[in-house]
Amino acid sequence: MQELLIITTGGTIDKTYFDAKSDYQVGEPEIGRVLESFSAAFHWRVIPLMRKDSLELTDTDRQLIRATIANHSQQHVLITHGTDSMVETAQAVQDLTDRIIVLTGALNPARFIGSDAVFNIGCALGAVQSKPPGVYIAMNGRIWNPDEVRKNRSQNRFEAV
Repeated sequence: MQELLIITTGGTIDKTYFDAKSDYQVGEPEIGRVLESFSAAFHWRVIPLMRKDSLELTDTDRQLIRATIANHSQQHVLITHGTDSMVETAQAVQDLTDRIIVLTGALNPARFIGSDAVFNIGCALGAVQSKPPGVYIAMNGRIWNPDEVRKNRSQNRFEAV
């Protein structure tokens, strides 16, 4: 892998608690901090494309994500994304068949102790380096085909369709 292109879109993985507002808001991308803390042995480039909860993402946002990937030469792409509409975004970039694109996120903010963010990022990094060209979702310790997975909101996990 020459260089990993990382596109951040927001979502729970990047949420922080704003005490003055008693609310969670999408903050700075966390993935660079995570990779630096583990001394990742590869080069990466982070493009903080947007800071949105995935429920707020539109088709226009998905086209921007797709265009950003298409306009860069990296063959390995990791997208951090909110979990509620991750499947829809994965399906929106499936026609970029010459790349390995993996979407991941977290069910708890990366800054929280016990967050699944680091685990999901690790799984996504393994997938982006080992899977054949295509689009994948890395969540809950599994690598999913976007057409065969959904988020089970009541169980707060991803599962086969």
